[in-house]
Amino acid sequence: MRILIDMDDVIANAVERFLEWYERDFGVRYTKEDLRGTKLHMIVPEEHRKIVKEYPHCEDFFKDLPVIEKSIEVVEELNNRFEVYIASAAMEFPYSLPHKTKWLDKHFPFIHWKRRIFCGDKSVLKGDILIDDHDFNLSVFDGRAIMFSSPHNLNDTKYERLDSWLDAEKLFDLK
Repeated sequence: MRILIDMDDVIANAVERFLEWYERDFGVRYTKEDLRGTKLHMIVPEEHRKIVKEYPHCEDFFKDLPVIEKSIEVVEELNNRFEVYIASAAMEFPYSLPHKTKWLDKHFPFIHWKRRIFCGDKSVLKGDILIDDHDFNLSVFDGRAIMFSSPHNLNDTKYERLDSWLDAEKLFDLK
């Protein structure tokens, strides 16, 4: 079985970086609960929206992102049993490429570089399962689409859902 796994907000905590940078720039700390069903740029004052939307285009945004809890252990176990690929639509953010590569080397060294896909359009992916946090990626996937919970997608009900990597342990019968 081939399992494709997204990076941002699935194994790498980009939401936390948005919250950190917003606090750094504007002195206000939003929480993940504040983002329930939306993204940060939608709830900040209108005069800050453009800046927040530009964050992922900044050179260091993707550098050393926090790891999503239990993702390393569970993805490693999946990798031991199945054909696992990391698939990130990274081409939209060219500065992210070296940071994502180094991040994977550091945290997921068991995912061989040949199983790392940096693309722009995930409709080209072929596999049995895609675990992703965005409808626009899941909706174009031909296999089993599984939504990984992130604050912005909590109101989406179209997909099978994983709320955490502990749920993935159960789903894939890893324990």
